Amino acid sequence: MKRSILSALATTLLFCASTGASAADDAALKAAIAAPSRTPENVARDGYRHPYETLSFFGIQPGMTVVELAPGGGWYTEILAPYLRERGKLIAAGPDLAAPGEGERKSAERFLARLNTKPEVYNKVALGVFAPARGAYAFAPAGSVDLVLTFRNIHNWMPTGPDNLNALFGSVYASLKKGGVFGVVEHRLPNSREQDASASSGYMHEKYVIGLAEAAGFKLLAKSEVNANPKDMADHKGGVWALPPTYANKDEERAKYQAIGESDRMTLKFIKP
Repeated sequence: MKRSILSALATTLLFCASTGASAADDAALKAAIAAPSRTPENVARDGYRHPYETLSFFGIQPGMTVVELAPGGGWYTEILAPYLRERGKLIAAGPDLAAPGEGERKSAERFLARLNTKPEVYNKVALGVFAPARGAYAFAPAGSVDLVLTFRNIHNWMPTGPDNLNALFGSVYASLKKGGVFGVVEHRLPNSREQDASASSGYMHEKYVIGLAEAAGFKLLAKSEVNANPKDMADHKGGVWALPPTYANKDEERAKYQAIGESDRMTLKFIKP
């Protein structure tokens, strides 16, 4: 048996053993990742984002109620929606369609329009309000959620200030059932680099992120290096956005950034005791 087959088998067994998932549940996750409804551009990034390994690490199961915070363009929504559609529930927590500000309303409308392009995939996705810029968090009743996920978003919330960050993490904690999990993926700043208050480079110290979660009452359950990239030194002109897929510096040193690939990322699993 080839090493790659053995590795895949080991990952599957680890997923099932650590989450209580059946082989059928594991097959369902793989099917959602391989679904033809996903856009080719998103599929092309699987090699950097490792959706199977990441979601397995967080312990997702198809009967769960799952919140995705700030889904943005819906990269992970494409996988989560079909996986949870029949037995679970996906809540996409983002801008409010009834927000007082036009910018937030338009952002919410764009996301809804995206969902409406494929109702056979997204028509059971629930929408919740998650708007850090104005401190509005109304995405799920207290104690109702099994798993909350956020992917490369915490740096965007830093400029809202420490009080709002505490409220934000507190809202996540409150939404979860006892024993519920908060899964975080974030661009990782080396310990040797200074963490600025606004995370202007897009990178964050792992210890800082852990501190935010622990201050809300979470306990760190485990870390994974599945989204690590040792080529990324986090010292780019223009911050993390210099790297693919954004290429903020356009053609300037593009080959160098392409060779580095996407950012080095922490992957953290917290539990509500």
